[in-house]
Amino acid sequence: MANSKLYKGSLSTIILKLLDEGGKMYGYEITQKVKQLTKGDLKITEGALYPALHKLEAEGLLDVEVAKVDNRMRKYYKLTEQGEKETANRLAELEEFIRNMQQLVNPKWSIS
Repeated sequence: MANSKLYKGSLSTIILKLLDEGGKMYGYEITQKVKQLTKGDLKITEGALYPALHKLEAEGLLDVEVAKVDNRMRKYYKLTEQGEKETANRLAELEEFIRNMQQLVNPKWSIS
């Protein structure tokens, strides 16, 4: 994606949505899922992902489980009950934002 700055403000919402759909996931798995869903257009770096995950955890929206996989410790992230509620709120806000942007950018394509 040429201008990933547009996605920066939505990174937390993207993470919450993926965890809402996928249950628990580990960091690399999240980056690969985003890459897959966007057909490679959006690539989330570790430098962006982990600070966002830690912030969501600090806000009480994520729980972390540590498991040993192939002789390595792996952190799995999953939504808390509060995280599930916040995901719904953020997705509703994002949908409204997209509708408003669509109305501004190309009113002919607007969905009512």
